[in-house]
Amino acid sequence: MSIRRTINSFFNRRKSFIVKAVLILPITWLVVTSLLSFNEKMNESLMDPANAPPNTLGDDIGDLGRKPRQSAEEEQPKAGLKALDAPKADKHKVAKYSPKVAKDKKHKIHQDSDHELAVLAIPGDRRFDGPGEQGKPVVLMNLTEEQDRLVKEGWENNAFNQYVSDIISLHRTLPDVRSRGCVETQFDPDLPPTSVIVCFHNEAWSVLLRTIHSILDRSPPKLIEEVILVDDFSDLPHLGKQLDDYLLNLPKVKVVRAKKREGLIRARLLGASVSKAPILTYLDSHCECAHGWLEPLLQRIANNWTTVVCPVIDVIDDDTFEYHFKDSGEVNVGGFDWNLQFTWHVMPDREAQRRRHKWEPVWSPTMAGGLFSINKEFFERLGTYDSGFDIWGGENLELSFKTWMCGGTLEILPCSHVGHVFRKRSPYEWEEGVNVLRKNSVRLAEVWLDEYKQYYYDRIGNDLGDYGDVTSRKALRKNLGCKSFDWYMKNVYPELFIPGDALGQGEIRNLGDGGDTCLDSAAKPVDFHKPIGLWPCHGQGGNQYFMFSKEGEIKRDDACLDYSGGDVIVYPCHGSGGNQMWIYDPNVHTIKHGSSRKCMGISMDKSSVIMSECDGSERQKWLVQNYDPSKLENASES
Repeated sequence: MSIRRTINSFFNRRKSFIVKAVLILPITWLVVTSLLSFNEKMNESLMDPANAPPNTLGDDIGDLGRKPRQSAEEEQPKAGLKALDAPKADKHKVAKYSPKVAKDKKHKIHQDSDHELAVLAIPGDRRFDGPGEQGKPVVLMNLTEEQDRLVKEGWENNAFNQYVSDIISLHRTLPDVRSRGCVETQFDPDLPPTSVIVCFHNEAWSVLLRTIHSILDRSPPKLIEEVILVDDFSDLPHLGKQLDDYLLNLPKVKVVRAKKREGLIRARLLGASVSKAPILTYLDSHCECAHGWLEPLLQRIANNWTTVVCPVIDVIDDDTFEYHFKDSGEVNVGGFDWNLQFTWHVMPDREAQRRRHKWEPVWSPTMAGGLFSINKEFFERLGTYDSGFDIWGGENLELSFKTWMCGGTLEILPCSHVGHVFRKRSPYEWEEGVNVLRKNSVRLAEVWLDEYKQYYYDRIGNDLGDYGDVTSRKALRKNLGCKSFDWYMKNVYPELFIPGDALGQGEIRNLGDGGDTCLDSAAKPVDFHKPIGLWPCHGQGGNQYFMFSKEGEIKRDDACLDYSGGDVIVYPCHGSGGNQMWIYDPNVHTIKHGSSRKCMGISMDKSSVIMSECDGSERQKWLVQNYDPSKLENASES
């Protein structure tokens, strides 16, 4: 009996198990299928900015409210510099999307006006395989007419692909590409905090928010005293109450609003005036901070309060938003030309030899000016920015010169990286007739360049214009006991070619057919490989200003005239003679090419420069302004 009961009990349990299994299996299948379907729909939604949640208070709170992670670089670095050339898009796996567009916009707000304006949606929350994650490029495919219109509209309004930015998460991930030396560096546990100041005018919604979140996400909270957003009189609705509401969930972030359009310089000073931290960190409003970006900056200033530091500025592609990291060994330094414009250059050998390791700070003659940290007291001691400067331009060179000349050091830190969207044009407009760059540069030259200022004035035809009163700025320099600009040139930037050392400088005028035609060409990297031009002489410098060096180069800054059998072109100077060597005879006024022995002349219609056998014709005769052959003799004797 006992055995029979045991057998019956076993079969009863088997029946119960089978019944349960029959019931559970279809239920499990339904649940799994539903989850997969839901996840697929969510993925589609996150790829589409139009389907992202509306920006009402509380949106994206799950991501905004979490504790920031504690993890320990309008003008792109010039294309002519090899170390700054961005990698091609096929370096990474390219994310290709055919995003959908919402057919109606239901969510609207009343933005201090008599009519309703559409709310901009917030990009979806981060997915580790989402668009743009790990800094990968986003390439849009198969766009509808409406999508194409929105893409073009974004480009027109922002000078970058806003549509792609709107697809990418505000908290997108970036790879940690710091060198081992950077990762293993130990920082003081009690580093001083910083006030991060971000100035903006009509910035795109997703780009501005991604800048803010990258600051908070990749900085130790105790090192961020505050993030100050300076609104330079924006008039887009999403930058008004909508921004204020969004920031209610970010207590460290506050907005200071200018009462009128001030320009970058005065906007930065406005931010500094309300800051609380002992260190100021300036960032542009279209940046992304990389892992461990902040600690190296603060450590260098903690070591020496007169050190001004800049991160390495990485390139964020303006179309695909791919993040291009530069290796620690590819750090470039800032310079300037005699138009008083900022330039990038390969690190000079003397600086490379001074450093023992590639992650050590790099001394730089100048800085780009958009991204840097400075001790607030030192900034004030230097007189902050010249209050006579208007809008933007020249402020970065002024701060660079007086940092070096008045007791400080300017460094670029290979261990600190911040990405920056480099735009090819400015999307903003100012009143016509305002030549603020000229005014600012003349003020800069008058106060800081000493006798070297004439080289700039030659470039602008000595047309100084009304640059205002610089008495107080000169008094500031005197009171600080700053060094001379000659000291700066010899000790900080000896690589820069000095026009005074040239055999000739100014216009190069052809003497044939009336003698009113001059060599004329732009000489920026974008103009390299293009034929040299001709234009009626105007005596205003600019594109007609050239220097004839002792090495036989006809040059302007880093561009030289180069002839290899075709057109005479503008080409990067290489200092090796050859195709870039020219011989000027002031007695017969010929310019002869060093290797081909052909003479430079002009065509019959005065439209182009031609090279041909020397025949003594007037079209092969030139007058090089301010040519002094005695400089060549003195150089030979020395």
